[in-house]
Amino acid sequence: MRALDDVFARLPRSAFRRRFALGPSERASLGEKGWPVVLAHARDLVARRLAPALPAHDGKQTPLRGHPVFVAQHATATCCRGCLAKWHGIPAGRALSAAEQDHVVAAIARWLRPQVPEGARPAPPRQLSLFEP
Repeated sequence: MRALDDVFARLPRSAFRRRFALGPSERASLGEKGWPVVLAHARDLVARRLAPALPAHDGKQTPLRGHPVFVAQHATATCCRGCLAKWHGIPAGRALSAAEQDHVVAAIARWLRPQVPEGARPAPPRQLSLFEP
């Protein structure tokens, strides 16, 4: 499995991957549903549509639009097992491990994060002081 930094360094060199951006409806959906819900959707979609050894309709299982996760999957080459093999070094023909599923969700989240509307962003972790009650 390739490091996400390496994958994200290569993605901008692909004219196909560069063309993906959230449309108004996907951006609105991201804002309305919020970050935790969209990431939960990503985990579910990856588990159901990518994780099996032989996913149904592989190569055609991810729509091009309609949900922020779908767009992110195409932008990050996590849309099918062929793209996962080519871009992420995750072989096809066997079920994805939990770590590989986490890798895919992390790629989706990394691409989506800058596009999350301000009100839907998770708050940064708060540093706790020893002196706070």
